[in-house]
Amino acid sequence: MRAPLLLILAVVSTPVFAVEIDGRIDPAEWQGARHVTDFRKVQPLSLEPGTLPTEGWILATPEGLAIAMRNQQPVDTRTRQRVRRDFEEQVDRVNLMIDYDGDARTGYNFTVSSTDGIADAVITNENQFNDDWDGNWRHAVSEDETSWSVEMLIPWYIAPMREGKDGVRTVKIYLDRVIGSTGERSAWPGASYTRPRFLSDFAPVEMPQYDQSLLAVTPYVSGLYDNISGDSDFDAGADIFWKPNGQFQLSGTINPDFGQVESDDLVINFDATETFISDKRPFFTENQGIFEFTTPSDYSQLLYTRRVGGPADDGNGAGDITAAVKLNGSIGATKYGVFAADEADEVGRTFGAVRVVRDLAKQNLGAMVTYVDRPFLDRTATVMGVDHNWRPTARVSVETRVIGSQIDEHGRTTDDNGATMWVNYEMDHGWRQQWLAMHFGNELEINDFGYLQRNSTNYLNWQVMRRFTDLPKESRYASKDWRARISGTDNDHGDRLQRQLRISREGNLRNGSYEYAQININTSGVDDLLTRGNGVVDKPSNFNAYFEYERPRKGDWAWDTEAEVFSGGLAGNDKIGYNLRVQPTYFISDAFSVYLGGFYERIPSWLVWQEDNLIGEFNERMLQIDAGLDWTITNKQELRVKMQAIGLDAGLEQAYRVQPGGASIASDDVVNDFSVRNLGFQVRYRYEIAPLSYLYVVYGRGGYQQDPFTERPGDLLRDSLELRDDEQLLVKLSYRFEL
Repeated sequence: MRAPLLLILAVVSTPVFAVEIDGRIDPAEWQGARHVTDFRKVQPLSLEPGTLPTEGWILATPEGLAIAMRNQQPVDTRTRQRVRRDFEEQVDRVNLMIDYDGDARTGYNFTVSSTDGIADAVITNENQFNDDWDGNWRHAVSEDETSWSVEMLIPWYIAPMREGKDGVRTVKIYLDRVIGSTGERSAWPGASYTRPRFLSDFAPVEMPQYDQSLLAVTPYVSGLYDNISGDSDFDAGADIFWKPNGQFQLSGTINPDFGQVESDDLVINFDATETFISDKRPFFTENQGIFEFTTPSDYSQLLYTRRVGGPADDGNGAGDITAAVKLNGSIGATKYGVFAADEADEVGRTFGAVRVVRDLAKQNLGAMVTYVDRPFLDRTATVMGVDHNWRPTARVSVETRVIGSQIDEHGRTTDDNGATMWVNYEMDHGWRQQWLAMHFGNELEINDFGYLQRNSTNYLNWQVMRRFTDLPKESRYASKDWRARISGTDNDHGDRLQRQLRISREGNLRNGSYEYAQININTSGVDDLLTRGNGVVDKPSNFNAYFEYERPRKGDWAWDTEAEVFSGGLAGNDKIGYNLRVQPTYFISDAFSVYLGGFYERIPSWLVWQEDNLIGEFNERMLQIDAGLDWTITNKQELRVKMQAIGLDAGLEQAYRVQPGGASIASDDVVNDFSVRNLGFQVRYRYEIAPLSYLYVVYGRGGYQQDPFTERPGDLLRDSLELRDDEQLLVKLSYRFEL
């Protein structure tokens, strides 16, 4: 057995010449590489040979893992669109995905477009992608009359990885190429992120064990001028990354940068639940995968990094982080991570987290503990979670999470727990089934450091799905995926929140477009969050129907359309609301595009809490404009302009007092009409000086105003352009030194 293994290693992984990453695949450079040609269609998921031939090469070198791909394609069908980092546009591209430890815990995705644009992401929970992370890796593209080619080199220090055995490391790899004009994706091996098992289905590849050490320091300086107050501010800090070997990494930050270079979408939220916002701060995205502990509940996680440096406990601005440190590594088959951060001043908080995971043959087991000390509130919060992923067969996967919290506040201790289980079963002929169960106790609290949209939940669903990929060639669809689901939700007091039947269909068209349609039929139930603890509100049965259509660039235009029809509120099916969003994008050139989109919404029975058990039913109308431009000047320079403006009008229909039994009784209490104007505008220039080293120049302006009267949404939208609560100019320079 030992002799064949050595022969495989000699053929697969021993370079004769150093690989020059220039996009031109030189046979001499790639001599000895593993050559892959069996690319199968995974979108549509037919596993037939790809329409256009694709070749891949895999070669382990002391400098990193080298990958090459040659993609045959007629010149007149290739996309030429230039894209910015972490792009989502449907263009010709290739993907390399790597699970360095082969345990299906964490993977890394590296994407290169035919115009040498790149994207990178972390993959957790088998098929969940997070593109907040940016890595330092090399890439190049070339083309000729018959094909276009990509070369990549991924340094060994890009991620932590377990130590190999006898000088050999086994990683799991996935390669694919996407044809932008049709949306077809062909891959080796035949794995698909649309299946519950994705990381687990990567192909194992043995290669020599290489290690690289790295010490990287990224200092930054930033200057901000506030045009409203006339004040200016100067700041400086640094991120530090040290990897002495493959089994240990340490990263730290001193006075981390919070200069706002990314513009978040505007959100007007009158609900009782918090809006989730992703985090793109470099320190908090670097090798964060070990700390991923999520549940099937939307966005829920035990460690939500936006808490660190988030709104201060005294309500005055954001918390001021003095320093934070994060280390992760592995000891044998056990991986670990430690996270700590401290905020300044008497209102500052202290955050800590410890994570351990262990991989076994068909399962892996992990545990995580988080702790937050909030002295201003006289509050400490400890949360512990245990996660277990079991893959008993190639068709079945089971994910289990158990969570417990203990809160000490003003001398009083509360504790509670929660648990989730998710079972997926892949059958024959495109059929699948899924079962999901969730329980979150009334007193479960993880939001001091984590994110949970709501506690007090008991939820069950059963879903059956069938995928159709053998459609007639004359069909405009390449594939269809039908799903039917029944679900029930109660709170932990025994109140029925909802019973639902959902039917949906996902369609991929042969011209590269995408469709999604869904209808939900909901029984009557109660809303236990609307009155913020002042009783439940009875709500009648209702429905909603949703449709989405995305057409990638064809000629000079791309389109994105969404429409929804729904009922709800206290009126149930007696009043129908709707919304419509249309956003066309016009391409002046392959590198320059402009867009102007509109969104209109009408909710005839919109419920908004006022105080105690008093709620108002409003006739809501909202008009939103999204406009901007994207100019990829070069692969190192980009200019983005983004504007969002919202005008919302809410005319009172009736005030209600909610009775102890849940009935809403009309009331003469004074509840005012209201209107909202909101504006966000940003001009951002970014220049990449070197890998992960940037100069930003950002101008931003915005404002929010709520008034106790109604006005036409169009007039409110126009007036929102005059808002000027904030107006700032930010210049930020960061440079990464690799030592």
